[in-house]
Amino acid sequence: MKIKVGVIFGGPSVEHEVSIISAVQAMTHMDKDKYEVIPIYITKEREWYTGGLLKEIDTYRDMDLLKRYAKKVVLYQRNGEFILQTMGFFKKIVNTIDIAFPIVHGNGVEDGTLAGYLKTIGIPTVGCNVLGAALGQDKVVMKQVFESCGLPVVDYTWFYDSEYLTHKDHIFKEVKKIGYPVIVKPATLGSSVGIELVKEEFSLDAAIRESLKYDSKIVVEKVVPNLTEVNCSVLGSHEFQKTSAIEEVMGADEFLSYRDKYLGGGKGKFGGKSKGMASTNRIVPARISPKMKDKIEELSKIAFKALNLSGVCRIDFLIDQKKEEVYINEPNTIPGSLSFYLWEPIGKSYKELLDELITLGIKDYKESSKKVASFDTNILSNFSGTKGVKGSKLK
Repeated sequence: MKIKVGVIFGGPSVEHEVSIISAVQAMTHMDKDKYEVIPIYITKEREWYTGGLLKEIDTYRDMDLLKRYAKKVVLYQRNGEFILQTMGFFKKIVNTIDIAFPIVHGNGVEDGTLAGYLKTIGIPTVGCNVLGAALGQDKVVMKQVFESCGLPVVDYTWFYDSEYLTHKDHIFKEVKKIGYPVIVKPATLGSSVGIELVKEEFSLDAAIRESLKYDSKIVVEKVVPNLTEVNCSVLGSHEFQKTSAIEEVMGADEFLSYRDKYLGGGKGKFGGKSKGMASTNRIVPARISPKMKDKIEELSKIAFKALNLSGVCRIDFLIDQKKEEVYINEPNTIPGSLSFYLWEPIGKSYKELLDELITLGIKDYKESSKKVASFDTNILSNFSGTKGVKGSKLK
């Protein structure tokens, strides 16, 4: 009997379309002899749909047709089964799934929100738990975790939108201490959305205001001179970690932008002009020394464990080639295209990568099920009214 894999994608994020590309790629490459793929699409309005047509990229060109022919559903657990059921007065079970495979990007889904819901209903899930997902999404908190572990990060400062309105001059002084040029980023977005390069102070206000369109929390980082950007993917859990080939990314802009990642590249079966991160210009393996390669692999594994990650992630690094210094930029807990293009060069096909991820999700579920999660004792059985409630005054 095939394992029914519910691939969940989309969501209320500026990276919505990127998620669709990544998910369609994954569904295309899953081993159909072992898995029955059940697509579960979350619209920007947070509605959930399922149906075979959602496996095709062309479906998303016409949302009216999608909503007409796909089935609007909810996912819940009943008697140990994980059910996709239609909504409305005449409810109908459309399908069931055995394991959830989130392939989502950005706020409202990748940040632990979806992981928390799946954890609540108790379904086996591929990838990070709530904590890992949340840590991996917030660029400020992740830097603080890295610093606590002695991992190298670039000089930075951060602030909320309310602080910028009331303490703008102080923030400008903090940025000046870092030294121009700087990168201004929304703290909880990915795919290079809302990122601005600032070379001089007179451009800083406009860049911050642009980033504030996307997030209420902003991080400003020192630009690494003599920059080479490299990425390394990690596969595993807290028990073990494997590293992929290391890529050197080649952006048309001064940093790897959203356009470089998703709007370039050639035409292909995944539709439009993009194959997601798989279409980015890159050199594999990266043109770095064996010593630097070893260091990046080691830092990747340490960062993976420090953030409590699992499944597959991609960790991005910034190298000052002149000083031969490396800094961790950020992790991508559910990377674009699941970073399959970094595993193929070392002999792991996309099909094999997906198979290993699903196996890891099942293993993690079995291991966590052995832990004590609740007590059989019902402490409310002898509870009578408000008696014994300390400090309460009811009128």
